[in-house]
Formats: sequence, structure tokens, C-alpha cells
Amino acid sequence: MPFTRRRLAQAGLALASIPAAARAQSFPDRPLRWVVGYPPGGASDTFARLIGAQMAARLGQSVVVENRPGGGALLASEMVARSPADGYTWMHVDNGILTYNPALFSRMPLNPDTDFTGIGFIGRFPLYIVVRPEGSPRSFADFLAAARTRAPTYGTPAVASPHHLAMELVRRRTGLEATHVPYRGGPAAMQDLLAGNVDSVVIDTATGLPFIRDGRVRALAVLSDARSPQAPDVPTMAELGHANTVAYGWQGMSVPVGTPAAIIQRLSTDMIAAIQSPEITARMTTLGIEYQPWTPAQFNAFVQAENALWRPLIRELGIRLDG
Repeated sequence: MPFTRRRLAQAGLALASIPAAARAQSFPDRPLRWVVGYPPGGASDTFARLIGAQMAARLGQSVVVENRPGGGALLASEMVARSPADGYTWMHVDNGILTYNPALFSRMPLNPDTDFTGIGFIGRFPLYIVVRPEGSPRSFADFLAAARTRAPTYGTPAVASPHHLAMELVRRRTGLEATHVPYRGGPAAMQDLLAGNVDSVVIDTATGLPFIRDGRVRALAVLSDARSPQAPDVPTMAELGHANTVAYGWQGMSVPVGTPAAIIQRLSTDMIAAIQSPEITARMTTLGIEYQPWTPAQFNAFVQAENALWRPLIRELGIRLDG
């Protein structure tokens, strides 16, 4: 017999009456979904699928990756935030979704600070400032000096991307004058750099490292805490005399607030084990992605620290994505 509204309501009440501990003990008893607010093929989608497959084997249920692009990932974020807090719907999160959006949009259909809670950290993506190997400054000091005569252009994958905001932080820490040129993705920015249409690019390790290794670009600096083992000759901004000039792209996974603590702990444990599997560890090492097996509380604390740094900068810059 089809469900009527009354029967649906009764079913919902029955589910709500089941103690959280009992629900957690039987978790999961059906497939799970991992929502990604970006199109297939990008770094977020790739890592959701890799990690999701590993977690599925541990959870004993399939993990379906669902791409819901649009609106700065607000569409996907709202959908997950409004989902039942039962551990079956996960949100792929990053700088933009958790940290930038509240400062970029004057009106939002959700509040990531109160609607989401963290499950785990996926990784930090170091960011590099790169130029062409010929006819360009040999060092960041040369780049900074040349900018006093003519402000260079710098490309990034998008307005308000981690790459864009990282370079704005560099400008404030160093006095660099430079003009932003946004692109539709990192590969497009890199191709325009090689073609001579932009002077420099801020690029993440996943996209930029192959160009750096092959000598197709010269990396002037990396904006991480320490040099990357994958590009050991590239100095950090701190080494170059510019303290507190640290920025990364990063990714993680969250669920709706109210998800039972036992389920959060189960997902966290299985996510850490998945990311530390030989297959994913090798992939991250090759791409120069930095990983720490943070607990949900550690990931939440990391996000709060990011909010305190980046939201004031975005407001100071006056960047808005909704007019």
C-alpha cells in the first residue's frame, strides 16, 4: 500500500523514538551518499570517490558520490544541512564552503558554523607562485622588485578561490602590487601562463606540481609552513623574510549537526583508515598533499582558526559573490 502523509508522519515518529545508541549500533544498514558541490572530474570529486570506495569496504555498505554543482556549492550545502542527522548523508567541504561563503554572500540558506560538524580532514594542498622559466624574474625578491616598476598580472582558478585569497594575503604581507586575472579552473590559468598571456599564476600542488617537476614553470615560492618534499628547492615565504604568509587549499568531510556522537566516531575512524590506505597515501604523496589524521574535534578547531583569518580579509577586500 502506498504511503499516505499520515503513514509517513507515523514512520518518522517511530524512527525518532528509536534511541540514538540503538541507531548507532545498527549503523549503517543501507547505502550512504557523499555530496560534492562541484562537477565530476575535479579534485573534490576525485578524492570523494577514492576515499568513499575505501570507506564502503569498511562500512559494509556502498557509498554513492552525488555531484550537485552550482552557486558556490550553496545548493549542495543546503541540501545536506537539511538532511536527517543520521550519518547517511555526507558533505564534501573545503575553504570555500565552510570558511569563505559566509563572508562572500550577504544572504545564505544555511549557516555552516551551526549546521555542519566535522567528520574528518582530507588534506591541505600547498599553493605555489609560478612564472615562466624564461624571461621572468628568477626569485620572489626579483618579482617584488619588478612589480614596483610594472604591476604584474597573476592568474588563479577563480575569484574568491583559495589561490586568489592567498595572493591577496601575499600582497598585504609584502606590499606587492599585482592585478588579478581569474580563470575557469587551474589548467586554463596554467595554459595562459605558458602562452605568455599572464605574468604569473597561483596554483595548487595537485595541478601545478607536474609543471614544476617538468621545468615548464619556475616556482618562486610556496605558501606552506615548510618546503614540500615534492619540490624541495622551492622556498617558503617565511624563508624569504615574509612571516605569517601561509595559505593552503584544503578539503574535508562534514555531516549535519545533531548526528549521534557514536556515528561521528565510526565515520571518523573509517575515514582515517581509508585515507591512510596504501593506495590513497601514495596518490597524496605524489601530488604533494599534506595530511594529518585529525579527530572531528581537531578538524572543527582547524576550521574555526581558518574562519578567524580569512573572513576579515574577505570583508576588507569587499569581495561579494551575490552582488
